[in-house]
Amino acid sequence: MPARLLMIDDDTRLAAMVSDYLRAAGFEVETAASLAAGRDRLYASGPHALPCAYDALVLDLMLPDGDGLDLCRELRADARTRALPLLMLTARGEPMDRIVGLELGADDYLPKPFEPRELLARIKALLRRTAPAPNSADEVLRFGRLEVDLGARVARVDGKPCDLTSHQFELLVVLAQSPGRVLSRDQIMDALKGHPMEAFDRSIDVHISRIRALIEDDPKEPRRVLTVRGAGYVFAKKQDAD
Repeated sequence: MPARLLMIDDDTRLAAMVSDYLRAAGFEVETAASLAAGRDRLYASGPHALPCAYDALVLDLMLPDGDGLDLCRELRADARTRALPLLMLTARGEPMDRIVGLELGADDYLPKPFEPRELLARIKALLRRTAPAPNSADEVLRFGRLEVDLGARVARVDGKPCDLTSHQFELLVVLAQSPGRVLSRDQIMDALKGHPMEAFDRSIDVHISRIRALIEDDPKEPRRVLTVRGAGYVFAKKQDAD
């Protein structure tokens, strides 16, 4: 069954061109030109009602009736849409815009103008990361109060689910599957199946910060996901609370 995508962008000409390209690549694509129309589609009732109405969302940052960041925040606060893969588009190229989007829960970020081929590659990478891993349905990684459930694609602390995005969950899995081993940013990107992030990009650091905020007792003094200056990150095998 083809993956279903929703693209929310008020540039109808661009949306039509991109939709045609993605449909030719085998996707089902629906479009909306405003936040209101996008919300209507996301929260529609019927046979495709949430949480499985769409497999991924492409969201423009600047829309005629509001900011795409507001919708991103809403989606990550709603249990039905928390894990929906989300790629954010924007004509604003400021690094802070990208950082804010990632902090709010976007999985990826693509500045305009862009090549449809690059958008397609990024969407495929998002979908690969959210696909269930083979033979992982019953596998749960346990580290004291923290458990990483590979089959359910959820991390829990003291049995309570953490509000991680799909990308943040995959990043946590990469670290948790190599406890005690220092992983460089390049190694992390390779493990994330070719996700297009440059080594000097702060996006990995932003996602690590979000993970720490959810799994650490004190994110400012982390004891589980540690920074090794000049080398990368390491997932501690044990901590005092284990």
